[in-house]
Amino acid sequence: MKKILHLFIFTLLFNTGFTQGIDSIRLFTDEALIDVTLTTDYKKLSSESGIDVYQDAQISFRMPDSTKVDANITLAARGHFRRDYCQIPPILLNFETPASAQLNNLGKLKLVIGCGTGTENEQLILKEYLCYRMYNLIEDKSFRVRLLRVNFLDSRNRVKPFSQYAFLIEDDADMARRNGCKKLDVTGINTETTHRHTMTTVAIFEYMISNTDWSIPNNHNIKLLADKKDPNGPPYVVPYDFDHSGLVNAGYAVPNEVIGTESVTERVYRGFGRTMDELNMSIEKFKAQKEATYNMIRNFQLIREKTRNEMISYLDAFYDIISSPSKVKKEFIDNARTN
Repeated sequence: MKKILHLFIFTLLFNTGFTQGIDSIRLFTDEALIDVTLTTDYKKLSSESGIDVYQDAQISFRMPDSTKVDANITLAARGHFRRDYCQIPPILLNFETPASAQLNNLGKLKLVIGCGTGTENEQLILKEYLCYRMYNLIEDKSFRVRLLRVNFLDSRNRVKPFSQYAFLIEDDADMARRNGCKKLDVTGINTETTHRHTMTTVAIFEYMISNTDWSIPNNHNIKLLADKKDPNGPPYVVPYDFDHSGLVNAGYAVPNEVIGTESVTERVYRGFGRTMDELNMSIEKFKAQKEATYNMIRNFQLIREKTRNEMISYLDAFYDIISSPSKVKKEFIDNARTN
């Protein structure tokens, strides 16, 4: 009887929460797929070259428990490279509008969508989604993501309707708050003035997935957090945007000219010098999560089996390196950055 009562109370609170609005934290703690319909003028969105130029849109969330939330919001194109290259640019959803009271507490969320409407583009999105989930296993100070199935409807009927998997990225203020931090909106930070252990972990993870598309001084594809208990201490680094990584291996991703690699799948360590003890502190995190990482990939049925096997094979090479002290020395000490 007590179990039934507890279940009833939980269900009541759960459904009431969505009646009052979608909780910004809870949205990213559940893994169940959400069905979304997003309606706007996509031709206008794609032609917009300005930053933070918002246009009207309608969004409909159908939650896993069949609860439905509809709202009028605004959205804007974001990013630079993919805005010029892709059929529809990445999108910033703005829920802070008078007409979307139920969703106001979501703030502004990044919606990561395929560069095109084809199946291959969808597979790339799903691989990038797994990159975020992989880093969640390694580090709590990381962006959570929520998988969606989005139905794209053009308000002026100039773009043919299509459906595609996509994902939302947790708001940076929410991510900071749940880690006892606040976000820092600053540029020009020297890499080696950041939190040393966390920076080491970030650099090894970026090496793991073969991503060189990030920079601390330029505030590129990273967020900085200040510990509320030690606001003047070294800031924590949180990475995001992994679509140019070798693990995703998108057709539009090109090697970094400065680094001189021939393929994005060619790993290059972009971290600064560390002792073997410092490296091992971070490496142990990766070793501890190896099976969980592999199982997550193996069980992610939305990605083709062949692709899942290729991802695991690619990660095998990384785990082979971190299992050998001599290879760790060669890759992470001898080849560490000096400037």
